[in-house]
Amino acid sequence: MNQSNENMVGTTTVGLVCQDGVVLATETRATMGALIANKAVNKLYQLDDKVGATIAGTVSHAQTLMDVLQAEIALYKLKNEKDMSMEAIAVLTSNILKSNAYGVQLILTGVDKKGPKLYGLDPSGSYIDDDYTSTGSGSPFAYGVLENKYRKDLTTDEGRLVALEAISAAKQRDVYSGNGFRLATITDEGMKTYTNEEIEELVAQL
Repeated sequence: MNQSNENMVGTTTVGLVCQDGVVLATETRATMGALIANKAVNKLYQLDDKVGATIAGTVSHAQTLMDVLQAEIALYKLKNEKDMSMEAIAVLTSNILKSNAYGVQLILTGVDKKGPKLYGLDPSGSYIDDDYTSTGSGSPFAYGVLENKYRKDLTTDEGRLVALEAISAAKQRDVYSGNGFRLATITDEGMKTYTNEEIEELVAQL
């Protein structure tokens, strides 16, 4: 990790709960002030078979936090021979954020025995159980789409298009958000991360 990564910010991420799972989407631009520092930053992570997260904020902090969460979730599963619940993962993440200086916003999503869940977490460690949310500099533009298009009866297939439209709106208006897309869905069958070709086909439907 070079030193400049610590200051790379500028993001739009979205997450939404659907009737059969959850959807996560991000763009891929990282900025340092007015400079586009990287056009292909990964802001979407798989933490377990049915758990995913997006990151917004200081890149080095976010990458470290993702590594810690992946390790803690795997250790819990090894010790207890069962999956950690989404609520427990949210509480764990909240406690880590409260005890360390992580300049990170997260969308934490997954599917457990209680069904699809989504939590938004801020750098202070507060967390909110929600139906949909957005983080980062482009979130006001993404929320415009989410408020208009979100329904609780959306399927993940439909939710993919809503999420991509929200990211597209942010890319058009927020100079700190742009370049490519990342997209994933999580259902009872696990987490699917979409290829660039699959995303292009979906974006063409918008």
